[in-house]
Amino acid sequence: MKTAAFIGLGVMGMGMAANLLRKGYSVTVYNRTPGKAAALIELGATEALTPAEAAAGNDVVITMISNDQAVRDVYYGENGIFSAVRSGTVLIDSSTISPSLARELAATAEQKGASFLDAPVTGSKPAADAGTLVFMIGGSKAVLDANDDILLAMGGKLIYMGLNGSGSIAKLAHNTIVGINVVALTEGMAIAASGGLDSNAFLELVQAGSASSKSAELKGPKLINANYDVQFSLELMLKDLKLSSVLSDSLRVPTPLLESAKSMFQVGESMGLSELDMCAVAQAYEQYIGRKLGGGSL
Repeated sequence: MKTAAFIGLGVMGMGMAANLLRKGYSVTVYNRTPGKAAALIELGATEALTPAEAAAGNDVVITMISNDQAVRDVYYGENGIFSAVRSGTVLIDSSTISPSLARELAATAEQKGASFLDAPVTGSKPAADAGTLVFMIGGSKAVLDANDDILLAMGGKLIYMGLNGSGSIAKLAHNTIVGINVVALTEGMAIAASGGLDSNAFLELVQAGSASSKSAELKGPKLINANYDVQFSLELMLKDLKLSSVLSDSLRVPTPLLESAKSMFQVGESMGLSELDMCAVAQAYEQYIGRKLGGGSL
């Protein structure tokens, strides 16, 4: 059985690494912020002090980190992954990063005799914990086929998108739809609340009608209950929409809905909601209408 390093123990990474351990993999873990590995150590993980130490000697290195700069630091920084990676190692980045960075990482990995897959995920925290994530993967199909076992230990579906960078493009396009859907759901619920409708009845209508979506399923109850516990943070959604905006500009694709959704998440950021779940963007609408989406005045 392959040995693995898992770097990045945030909201998603914890569940993903735990599932590797539960499936019997030997896992070395590292997190930039100390103190997050205790639960994984109880499951049998070994903790490393640097990314290089985590990567050294392992067959597969998986990273799940918040943004381009943090990913760059973990791979290229002092005591970074590339300072220790050996020929034949498979590097899998499941972060949401720019396609250009994914291609750069792939090129550096090739120079060192290693392989790289950009393999971001969809499913947020519940799916990470349950091991039902969907991976969208860019890179060599042969490398993917040789390592699908380790990905399927963390997810329920693997979708090959094409060469390196394709996984990143797919994730940004996907999250553009997610961000727009969340804003659309929130906006519709704001109209219903302003019109005096019962929020539960309106959500039932949404889920039964053409407006139904995964966002309505996952975020509707959270909006009604003002539950902003993080499944996927507002900060990370805004980061993804900014990356998608840059990508769409480079591809010369008009994206007016993306820009509108990005603006609403920027309003949420300005209100100090960054560390809450992305559906906390509802608080911006509540300020405008003077009512909670779940009913009652502010």
